[in-house]
Amino acid sequence: MLKEITAVLLIVLLAWTYQINQPPTPNICGSPGGPAITAPRIKLRDGRHLAYKEHGLSKDLAKHKIIFFHGFTSSRHDAVIAVHLSQEMVQELGVYVVSFDRPGYGESDPEPNRTMKSLAMDVEQLADHLGLGSKFYVVGFSMGGQAVWGCLKYIPHRLAGATLLAPVINYWWPGFPAKLSEKAYYQQLAQDQWALRVAHYTPWLTHWWNTQKLFPPSAVIARRPEIFTPQDIQLMSKKIAQKQQHKGEPVKQGVYESLHRDMMIGFGSWEFDPMDLENPFPEGGASVHIWQGDEDRLVPVILQRHISEKLPWIQYHELRGSGHLFPHADGMSEAILKVLLLDQKVALSSTENL
Repeated sequence: MLKEITAVLLIVLLAWTYQINQPPTPNICGSPGGPAITAPRIKLRDGRHLAYKEHGLSKDLAKHKIIFFHGFTSSRHDAVIAVHLSQEMVQELGVYVVSFDRPGYGESDPEPNRTMKSLAMDVEQLADHLGLGSKFYVVGFSMGGQAVWGCLKYIPHRLAGATLLAPVINYWWPGFPAKLSEKAYYQQLAQDQWALRVAHYTPWLTHWWNTQKLFPPSAVIARRPEIFTPQDIQLMSKKIAQKQQHKGEPVKQGVYESLHRDMMIGFGSWEFDPMDLENPFPEGGASVHIWQGDEDRLVPVILQRHISEKLPWIQYHELRGSGHLFPHADGMSEAILKVLLLDQKVALSSTENL
């Protein structure tokens, strides 16, 4: 009798393990019963589609063409450097910005085999399809900053310059001293420590971990107030108003292929270490920038400082008193773009306390 009971329990355990390891099927845009396609899209060589949105001047009139990478829980509508830029400044800078839904987000088809390299190749195809020329700029915010690292690694020959805004780091990049990354890791809320452990060591459990009810999931997904600084909270009114217009857009095809895959890739084992990158512009003519708030509770400033020390060819701009959402502050889009596009030296004193 004991053997039979043990056998039944083992079967139940195996069935349960199999069930939680099976990711949900994405609700593909344009498929029968799936969300409608409302955005312009390009078809990639492998048959997938990328949805995009254009901002600023037309491509034909613009002096500078920029591809923008949105962050976690965001979409093509959240191109912070474009949506907060006045029309007068658009004209003065001569900018065209295209933002796109990263695979699995919004109306872009999922990419189950997505890597940093595959996303960089997607970017190159997007630029060629839209006729952006031989070189273009890339700007990424938060999780979108990781995509910029991929472009610097795989398509540096296509870049006119690059900017990373509070780019999310991976605590397991080999270039971090163990004690430093450990110190930064334990500055997170305990629930985020566990969520990232799962994403890194057992990625097949990421969806289950963030949807089960036994333990608290990612605090970022749950929007816990502790992860935001006073400045972030002040700026959230802008961000919330913007997001309300497109509520549900980022995860309309499901949270697994958007948020959860983002976590698995962003905090998984990368195929390269950003701190091993060499200057992609050794002869000048282009520049790379990192902007970071020193009070950011999502991206530890001590790790960003280490990256800037390891890669002295990156121009590092640290904003005193700023949190993670500083790009939404008045005047920041202008400052960021003037530094990138015009090589202007913007006094940090004018932005430190935004």
